[in-house]
Amino acid sequence: LIPFAGIAFLWFMGVVRDRLGRQEDQFFSTLFFGSGYLYLGMTFAAAATTGGVLLLYASNRDLLASSGVYTLALMISNRLNTVYAMRMAGTFMSVLGTIWVRTGVMPRWLALVTYLLAAVLLISIGFTPWVVLVFPAWVLTISIALLVLNYRRSDEQEGNDGLLVND
Repeated sequence: LIPFAGIAFLWFMGVVRDRLGRQEDQFFSTLFFGSGYLYLGMTFAAAATTGGVLLLYASNRDLLASSGVYTLALMISNRLNTVYAMRMAGTFMSVLGTIWVRTGVMPRWLALVTYLLAAVLLISIGFTPWVVLVFPAWVLTISIALLVLNYRRSDEQEGNDGLLVND
């Protein structure tokens, strides 16, 4: 499922960038892409580490138990996913919140909630394992907000010129 989630996240990044249009700032765009790609890369690396251990377990259980590879892979995967990837997700969110405040393409309250959740990811990782669910929930919320905003914009365009947008 991780590769499909990665493709969906890349699609999400594209939709967010499309929403910005010509208002995109090169500095913040670089931070947006960098943190998004680093998040995705670390998530893939954590999944690959876990997948490798599972393959090793399937092929030779005794070797895995006696060598300490399981413990090492678990720690690497855990650190990549919960510490580094989540901090990149927090950076991604804070950059996107800043872009939204500067351009006004999203409601201001949504940018402020984004800042708050980004701070939670940047500061509170390690207190509880449930914090990692903040980022997927935020992506879902932003996706729904983008759908609603795009739907409203298409309704306004339909009402202004009397033509259907999809015609």
